[in-house]
Amino acid sequence: MSANQHRRRPNVLGTIGAWIWLAVIILPIYYIFITSLRPREDYYSENPLSWPSNASLGAYQRVIENDFIRFFLNSVIVTSVAVAATLAVSLMAAYVVVRRRDRFGSGLFRVALLGIAIPIQAAIIPVYYLIVQIGLYDTLLALILPSAAFAIPLTLLILTNFLREVPEALFESMRMDGATEWRILVKLALPLCRPALATVGVYQALQVWNGFLFPLVLTQSAETRVIPLSLWSFQGQFGVDVPAVLAAVVLSVLPMLAAYIVARRQLVSGLTAGFGK
Repeated sequence: MSANQHRRRPNVLGTIGAWIWLAVIILPIYYIFITSLRPREDYYSENPLSWPSNASLGAYQRVIENDFIRFFLNSVIVTSVAVAATLAVSLMAAYVVVRRRDRFGSGLFRVALLGIAIPIQAAIIPVYYLIVQIGLYDTLLALILPSAAFAIPLTLLILTNFLREVPEALFESMRMDGATEWRILVKLALPLCRPALATVGVYQALQVWNGFLFPLVLTQSAETRVIPLSLWSFQGQFGVDVPAVLAAVVLSVLPMLAAYIVARRQLVSGLTAGFGK
């Protein structure tokens, strides 16, 4: 009885720590949101944590009027194509690594994983030189190709560990029914990998969407500008117009928030897949 009472005793310190951590997370988000609703002339005169006395969408209007829609569409195109290419290439490579237990499969896996050890900052000069030499500088492809290339190693690692948990009997049963390797990949591996694909898809989409180094080095015109670089330019353009900058931040977060809401059920199972043994 005493043991049960001991287990049921509330963890006061843990509760206090949880509330403090929640405040640390919520307060910056709250500040960004209410400041984006604050008129420019009231930013320095009101309490920064109080609700705006004259709340308006003027900051959002100023951001949209300064080509934010173009930057948004560029980010959507770059992120969608880069993530789709990453998932497609990584799934096929993971299938080869798992199904071909020979030197080719293991060698492919080891070479691909070398990419995890190479930081983007260390490779930016060779990437810049290569993009210029093939004539892709200041295009959206200049952002899509490197983003997908640097996302493949980690994606391959997760998908490979996930596929290794699939029972061998499932592959052999389809092979005995006369299915080709491509059909096994599409009809068996792809449906079973949906949790892992959703997980790495959301993660890599977040990395590409928030990427700043590639847009800064590999593009220069407004036609190819994406949201992270546009936030930086908005800050310079508006000067001290903090509400406009934070309004752009709020708008840039919405797509990733929607992607998380859609794929949240798959995230936990995908993150833990392949690491249970």
